[in-house]
Amino acid sequence: MTRILVTRSNTLRSTKKLLTTTINNSLKSNSNRCFSSSSTSLIKLLNSTKNLNKKKGKSMKELNIALASGILFVASYISLSSHYLSDSGLPSSNGLKSFSTTQSNNNSNTSNKQNLYLLNDDEITKRLRNLEESYYVNRGKGVIRYDISQLPSNNPIEDDRSESVITVPITSEENADFYFWGIYDGHSGYYTSLKLRDDLINYVVNELGSIYKPQPENPQLRIIPTQESIDLAIKQGFLKLDYDIVQKSLTKLLENPNDKSNAINALPAASGACGLLTFYDSSSQILKVAVTGDSRALLGSLNEENEWTVTSLSNDQTGDSKEEIERIQSEHPNEPNVIKNGRVLGSLQPTRAFGDFRYKLKEIAGKSIDSLPEHLRIYFRQPPRNLLTPPYVTAEPEITSIKINPSKNDFLVIGSDGLYELLSNEEIVGLVVKWLEKNKINESSPSLNSKSWKFFTKDDKKLPQIKDLSNPIHKEAQRPAFRNKKTNESHEFLLEDSNVSTHLIRNALSLGGSKDYVSTLVSIPSPTSRKYRDDLTVTVVFFGQDGFIKEDGKLEINLDATKGGNLNEKPKL
Repeated sequence: MTRILVTRSNTLRSTKKLLTTTINNSLKSNSNRCFSSSSTSLIKLLNSTKNLNKKKGKSMKELNIALASGILFVASYISLSSHYLSDSGLPSSNGLKSFSTTQSNNNSNTSNKQNLYLLNDDEITKRLRNLEESYYVNRGKGVIRYDISQLPSNNPIEDDRSESVITVPITSEENADFYFWGIYDGHSGYYTSLKLRDDLINYVVNELGSIYKPQPENPQLRIIPTQESIDLAIKQGFLKLDYDIVQKSLTKLLENPNDKSNAINALPAASGACGLLTFYDSSSQILKVAVTGDSRALLGSLNEENEWTVTSLSNDQTGDSKEEIERIQSEHPNEPNVIKNGRVLGSLQPTRAFGDFRYKLKEIAGKSIDSLPEHLRIYFRQPPRNLLTPPYVTAEPEITSIKINPSKNDFLVIGSDGLYELLSNEEIVGLVVKWLEKNKINESSPSLNSKSWKFFTKDDKKLPQIKDLSNPIHKEAQRPAFRNKKTNESHEFLLEDSNVSTHLIRNALSLGGSKDYVSTLVSIPSPTSRKYRDDLTVTVVFFGQDGFIKEDGKLEINLDATKGGNLNEKPKL
């Protein structure tokens, strides 16, 4: 297997040397704007407001976050661990070349001490851009660029993500690129999402390798399988990983609880994560979206009438989905409390997830978690009430396929549910369109305001009208944004970021273009911030046929849209 490194320049580097770019997430406090508020008074203040997570039908503008003479009495200090941009190889397979821009998070707890500050505009932007990355693809395979951004609410962040490109010899004339972009939304800790970041693409690639078999007449080339076979392989990759996370790790732990490595390897079973993985095959131009949980994927497209459209490519798999309720009730008849208050057994909101052993088994080989030593049992919560016939939760994904037309300027948005709690599907696509009007995807591509485009939006201060082409089943299964606005209403927006994913996060927090709300929601410290917003992770992929094709095929870091343009390269230790 040959690794292709992500580099900041065209300089060739050894594929055997692991190089990373350290991103220092430590945020320095600013004593110039420190208030004499105490932690106690801040908590009282925030407790007097309405909780977004419980009052979904209300606008956050009704939260009444205290204003005194126009000064916001909310601020914080969040210290995060280091992230890395790294080349991470996938399992070796004959004829395959792969590389990755996956981050490696060193999740470690930081001091509980918090200083309360109102962050200024520069500090807000620094925090918003601290975990952003952008890459020019430059491979001539239908993908021009992708942008990533994250904003923590939990400390440490429970979201994670991964991206990889694999070259596959399909024909004697040309190789195909397999692109993977994944987002993993953790709950009850970050252990499961971390495991998905490191392993989910690997498991899926292994399964795909078993069906893209060598051609008998030319073993260097691969047989193209049916779409049904590809879907099945992706599902098997998801399910095999979850089996290893839950069954395999807990079996080893119960057999030998005194082995420290067994305890560590079982932590992803104790927490949980939703997983969304997209797979784009450049040869067929088919995009597949595999979803376990409630993360979401959207496709933005321009139709023949020069109208921008949005197509939802996923269902929200929660206890509010009619399809999921019917599925689980059919699997567990005569259990009236299997879905209670929109949650599995009245507790877990997503109906599909990785990990979450509490909903999947009672015991293994006659042994239960209760048989573990006391110092280990504290990491494994007791089963929920009414656990009668597990498993109640599965990691099997639902898969949606769609044909991409790179010449039509399609773009893909995937995000954890924290994004969709604050923005509608139409708003998200509209915000990307407004960003495109000001920014170029790469140096050789035009912005939407150039003469090569035959349309303009009518109002520079309002989002454009977006036509929803989503499957009604998908729309019905999706929870609306907390801000219950009319879908045909245009909203104001902010346009400040070079990274389009950061642009989406900033506007999600702005509630219609308010910088004050961005400042407030970014400044609220963890864990209090969790009452008002979730971790936010967004990836935007631009499809197209423009752009310079690099002979070495390496991705190039877009410095202006990566960590605020302040990227300092350093080897990973």
